[in-house]
Amino acid sequence: MRAGLAIVGALILLAGAVFAGQGLGKIPGSFMTGDMRWFWIGSAMVVVGLALGVVGLLRPAKRA
Repeated sequence: MRAGLAIVGALILLAGAVFAGQGLGKIPGSFMTGDMRWFWIGSAMVVVGLALGVVGLLRPAKRA
């Protein structure tokens, strides 16, 4: 469960970084390029991804 949460967090973080880069116009080739709305959506995804990753990595393992 912990590793899965960390992996999902990393994937969300990476997708958010791409969205933010496209929103800023740094990554061309999409309808999102140059649209600041996608920068803000991507930034929020980066924050959520970081939070999920930290929770996944720092949560103590369940004892059976």
